[in-house]
Amino acid sequence: MKKQLLAIAVTALAAGTVFAQANDTLAKIKSSGSVTLGVRESSGLGYTLGNGKYVGFHTEMGERILKDIQKQLGLTALEVKYQPLTSQNRIPLVQNGTVDIECGSTTNNTARQKDAAFAFTTYVEEVRIATRGNSGIQSIKDLNGKTIVTTTGTTSVQTLRKNKRADGLTFKEVMGKDHADSFLMLETGRADAFIMDGSILAANISKSKTPNDYK
Repeated sequence: MKKQLLAIAVTALAAGTVFAQANDTLAKIKSSGSVTLGVRESSGLGYTLGNGKYVGFHTEMGERILKDIQKQLGLTALEVKYQPLTSQNRIPLVQNGTVDIECGSTTNNTARQKDAAFAFTTYVEEVRIATRGNSGIQSIKDLNGKTIVTTTGTTSVQTLRKNKRADGLTFKEVMGKDHADSFLMLETGRADAFIMDGSILAANISKSKTPNDYK
């Protein structure tokens, strides 16, 4: 179950209102000398170390884009502020200007292109399934009648439903407020499976108390 993950960049080419918004964002950054980068706290490729420190592939990519923007705008210095985001609020906070740029596991689709400008593809990911090792779940078909959790604002379950191996399946769907909350539901038995990007699942399993209990 593959999907494309892209970074929302204010320098991306887009049409109509979105393109105008991108130019407005650049003008705002130039006049203020500061920029707000949207970051993740519990994603596979972007997470926090605590004490306001954010790291990971997507965080570093966002920081590099900002260095290019600084150079492009001719700024001698650029103050970077970090704003934690969730899958649910990332697009609205880019839209209303709370965040100037978000670099994360954000799928580029036609609906979102109406609301935000997207950069080129940076990462192609598979939507996968995390379960307890003793769950008996070996494939998509084994999800029939089960409770699955995914994170609010993500497209993973949509991808699952489009998969031909999911035809005829019925399952209960519950939502976590962020990826850590979704994994907690799996960890505490409130869900039988966690559907999400493979890298996000792997990261949450690796940080759990008993990683060997999951697959």
